[in-house]
Amino acid sequence: MWPKVAKAGWDRLRRNGKGRLGRKELPPRVAAAIRGHQLQSEILIAWAQLLVGTTWASLYALTPKSAGATAMLEPVPFALGSYLAFSVLRLVLAYRGFAATWFLALSVLVDIALLMGLIWSFHLQYEQPAAFYLKAPTLLYVFIFIALRALRFSAGFVLLAGGAAALGWLLMLYYALYTSQEPNMGVTRDYIAYMTSNMILIGAEFDKVITILLSTAILAIALWRARRLLVQAVVEGQAHHDLERFFAPEIADRIVHAEQRIEAGQGQIRRAAVLVCDIRGFTPLAMGMDPAHLMALLADYQGRMVNVIQAHGGSIDKFMGDGIMATFGAALPTETYAADALRCIADLGAAAADWRAERQAAGEPPLEIGFSAAAGALVFGAVGDGERLEFTVIGEPVNLAAKLEKANKVQAVSALTTADTLELALAQDYLPPAPLEQRPAHLVDGAGEPVDLVVLLP
Repeated sequence: MWPKVAKAGWDRLRRNGKGRLGRKELPPRVAAAIRGHQLQSEILIAWAQLLVGTTWASLYALTPKSAGATAMLEPVPFALGSYLAFSVLRLVLAYRGFAATWFLALSVLVDIALLMGLIWSFHLQYEQPAAFYLKAPTLLYVFIFIALRALRFSAGFVLLAGGAAALGWLLMLYYALYTSQEPNMGVTRDYIAYMTSNMILIGAEFDKVITILLSTAILAIALWRARRLLVQAVVEGQAHHDLERFFAPEIADRIVHAEQRIEAGQGQIRRAAVLVCDIRGFTPLAMGMDPAHLMALLADYQGRMVNVIQAHGGSIDKFMGDGIMATFGAALPTETYAADALRCIADLGAAAADWRAERQAAGEPPLEIGFSAAAGALVFGAVGDGERLEFTVIGEPVNLAAKLEKANKVQAVSALTTADTLELALAQDYLPPAPLEQRPAHLVDGAGEPVDLVVLLP
């Protein structure tokens, strides 16, 4: 059931990531993850603003001024100082996680207004007509302010920056035209006259405005597409994390990075080991237990066992109530699958003993856990109806491991394997922690022929 639920959730999240859900419909944790990315971008933008403001202040301090215009330029240092203070405030707020839309929009307008104000002041600083500032290369900074907003992956702020810049330059052009009343000033169609005088070439100024608007539009479209990819990447990252909670990490990774669509019926033959563990007498115990207490008990038990299994490279195939089936070498091929499984059982026995002791100390009844392992050739692949899939293992080692676990009670032991599995493990450098008892030719319920048993935990 759980693998099917996980697969359904994965399909839903993939569809969401492809744009079928609107921004308001994104799962809250996905939206939170995107906001986290955007907040990091705001910190980068704030640092860039501070750097630009510092650069402007330095250039202004180093640029020579006309003696007669000194008094008229007094507001400029004040404006630069205010902008630097605003940039520091924005940086502090960004680090504190404040990113209100109105404040970010205000930051965009402040950037553009200061840039246009500085360019406008050039004709005062150098005692030239207003048309003088139209040739200032400082206008190129506007593209920095537009590009900075791209870091947030929000086309709206890019459009606001580009629109404000285009409107600002049109107002600057209007002011220059309005004040061009002196001789050798005004509008011209001669490009040479435009470049060598304070004449105004309307086409050149409109080229600047069109360039700003087109650059803004192209960047906004690219951001719109990039944001969709960002949302999809975040959604799939969250889905991958969720899959690892329902599947073994290597299974989740296999699903996420499959080069082709995974279909039912796909499988591979693997040499692997299957491990089964099960709580003795759990069913009658569970029938008289409070549901919350029952689930807490299962979570405690599964958490202890799974940690040990994964520490030895095992993959959880499925949870079966109080039973756990794990594989070694199936999802992730390895040359030491049998040895890993037997070493894992030794540590599982120690973990089970610790759990029994803790329960006894807490005044709760101790629980016995049985373990088994069988190794050999099996099939690892996807089964299901095409829309609901489950990765699993099929083969003799799977059936035998389940039967061996049930045989623990008959043999009055805690863990069993077969002589063939032990032989494989020994060939894979397995060293038993103690001499192992062998019980040849024992009947195992469900097995057609007698099985040579090996007691791993008496």
